[in-house]
Amino acid sequence: MISKVKSKRIKVERDRLKTAVDAVMANSRLGQANEIIGTDEVDYTQIELTEEFIEEKVNEVKRDFEKRCMERRGLEAQWQVNSNFVLGNQFCSIMPNSGVEDIDREFFWQEREAFNHIAPIFETRLAKLGRVRPKMSVRPSSDDENDIRTAKTASKILSSVGSTLELDRIVQSATMWSELCGSSFYKLSWDNLAGKNIGSVAGRNIFEGEIRVDVCPPFEVYPSSLMVDDLDKLESIIHAKAVPMEQVARIYGVEVEEGEDVSVFGLSSFSSGGLSLRGTVNGISRTKADGHCLVIERYTRPTPLNPNGELCIIAGNKLLYLGELPYLNGIHGTPDFPFIKQDCIKRAGSFFGTSVIERLIPIQRAYNAVKNRKHEFLNRISMGILAVEDGSVDVNNLEMEGLAPGKILVYRQGGAVPRLLETGRVPIDFTQEEDRLFNEFMSISGVSEIMRTSMPMTNLSGVAIQLLIEQDDTRLSITAEHIRFAIRNIGRQVLRLYKQFAGSGRLSRVVGDSGEVELLYWNKSDITCDDVVMETQNEISSTPAVRQSMMFDLIRMGLLSDEDGKISDASRYKILDTLGYGGWEFLRDLESLNINKAAKENLEFYKLDTIEVSEIDRHDLHIIEHTKFGLTAEFDRLVSKKPEIKERLLQHIRQHKKFDKLSAVAEGEVVI
Repeated sequence: MISKVKSKRIKVERDRLKTAVDAVMANSRLGQANEIIGTDEVDYTQIELTEEFIEEKVNEVKRDFEKRCMERRGLEAQWQVNSNFVLGNQFCSIMPNSGVEDIDREFFWQEREAFNHIAPIFETRLAKLGRVRPKMSVRPSSDDENDIRTAKTASKILSSVGSTLELDRIVQSATMWSELCGSSFYKLSWDNLAGKNIGSVAGRNIFEGEIRVDVCPPFEVYPSSLMVDDLDKLESIIHAKAVPMEQVARIYGVEVEEGEDVSVFGLSSFSSGGLSLRGTVNGISRTKADGHCLVIERYTRPTPLNPNGELCIIAGNKLLYLGELPYLNGIHGTPDFPFIKQDCIKRAGSFFGTSVIERLIPIQRAYNAVKNRKHEFLNRISMGILAVEDGSVDVNNLEMEGLAPGKILVYRQGGAVPRLLETGRVPIDFTQEEDRLFNEFMSISGVSEIMRTSMPMTNLSGVAIQLLIEQDDTRLSITAEHIRFAIRNIGRQVLRLYKQFAGSGRLSRVVGDSGEVELLYWNKSDITCDDVVMETQNEISSTPAVRQSMMFDLIRMGLLSDEDGKISDASRYKILDTLGYGGWEFLRDLESLNINKAAKENLEFYKLDTIEVSEIDRHDLHIIEHTKFGLTAEFDRLVSKKPEIKERLLQHIRQHKKFDKLSAVAEGEVVI
């Protein structure tokens, strides 16, 4: 949690401070202030927070925010149209002033129904991309045993965090926004009021703290330039969000006065406009958020003159925070933006990506037009067009009641008999154009009919169906790669934040290599590397059925067995997990318990305490684990510091061998 701005004033050198403040007011950048006063770095503790300085700083951030809002008005309008088309409000368009308005009917009799094909395509892509949940692991920086051990610890930490933070749900929410608007953002921060309760001081609960991952829609993110394609190339970025005033007062301790209207994008109801059903549909439009204020957070990238960057937070006309970037989440522990971007499809020369929905909107408009005109034609055929002589019948009665079955039509004596005009048949061009547009939905979206329907098409062979599935997977692989890249960056920033805030000791629940649940005790010094890699690469095509079939083939070929034809405990756990029986992981066997005990004994040798050999041990397993430990580089380093450790390990192994021989003799085996 970021602390509020301290109100006390610190005495500084008046001349240097006056020059720095004047430079900030004139140039709107603290970095330029350093160019005037010299090459010294910015020291925020030495800035006197006068009312004039705070007012100018707030106005400068507001001007910067308004400028960025104007630059991306067109993008916001496109995101709003995308959302409306998914929800079913498909008769809206972007006006020349970058506003979104509803298009009314030209005639009262026009059909204006929406035949939504974008929504099932959107849902199908989300369901397919929902499989992209790669397992993260940390690659050691070297083959040193200590680096390998810490890398395994970091991998287990990531596994535990993924479950604690419900990372799958967070990624699903971000994927929904990226599919809808083209881009979405993750914001990683540290929450001091989260995590386990470790005690209380002066009646206040103290928590160990935990990482917080929030999904930021693109509506809330304002980059310094729309012409760059990545966060690393930005000079600054603004996160603006409507926050309740009570929450601002609780977090920052500053009361914000209600004076400005805060508008947000929310659900609204629009008339469907159809003749058959005059109902309403949901859509996205700007609405006023009562009781909220706009909190603007501007993050400025570190520069040579300002190596720790700048974070400025304002709300209303109040300065909530001004200082350095709080998180050391960059490469090599440097301050950086706490954001991660996830794109649907990269747009060349643009910061925000593009969505498949944007490409489907013209086809959806044409499809709605064809279907509505076709239905209007069918209405003319079914209801007919009645021609009557002027004054021969009661026209008002005909307009109200029509030609109901059994209706007695009274016309003027001597007048012409009313008759129905010939309307013809529906042209075949309507049906042909409808089919062409339906096929364009599939070709442009990359979602074939076999993915959208619950049953495969019967006129295709199994090979043809498999080829269609592979083509769909290929089209989705670009978006899936963006999701994997974002998840990998989340893992890296999680480790870096733990390295900064985790403290001296934490306890996490993890799953061991053999499937057993373990309690891992670690501290921030155990995190020495953040090189996160993915263990899986093709989750989209690798369905549960495909994985199960492949696993059975590997078992039949004996590729998962050892030299004795047996399957190890670790392999058995992986097989059960692949087959969907991961709940059996809690069944511990004798071998895994002995291996874990031997591993714990390896960590006790450096204490020079006597480690007793128990008769109930599986001595052959203990001998293997202790021998492997004696051949590592970590053991050599321990011996260089304490040479007596080597003799203690050898003596312990000899005791296991002695018990092993006695057990063999007791069982009647011949011992040479």
